[in-house]
Amino acid sequence: MNVMTVEGFNARIEYDPDTEMFRGEILGLNGGADFYGKSPKELKAEFRRSLQVFLEVCKEKGIEPRRSYSGRFNLRIPAELHERLAIVAQCEGKSINAVAQEALRQRVAA
Repeated sequence: MNVMTVEGFNARIEYDPDTEMFRGEILGLNGGADFYGKSPKELKAEFRRSLQVFLEVCKEKGIEPRRSYSGRFNLRIPAELHERLAIVAQCEGKSINAVAQEALRQRVAA
């Protein structure tokens, strides 16, 4: 995964062959903010500038810059995986939710 982090904010980085530049999109915002750069150093500087502008606009408008998450989401999985998950949870004396959280934490650990 091509991710750059500045001040606790993450951005997905892609290369745009049409412009021959790197493009970053700041993730998890209550709006959109992107930036471009020809080198990693330039890209990071543009990330900082774009983030600063976004945060200033949010402050002026009284908007929370980060998108909020409820901590709940629906997940559809194959019945066979659901069964295996339930068996693992029962064997470990845990809930399906606890086992799923452990697996998700491992997957997204930085």
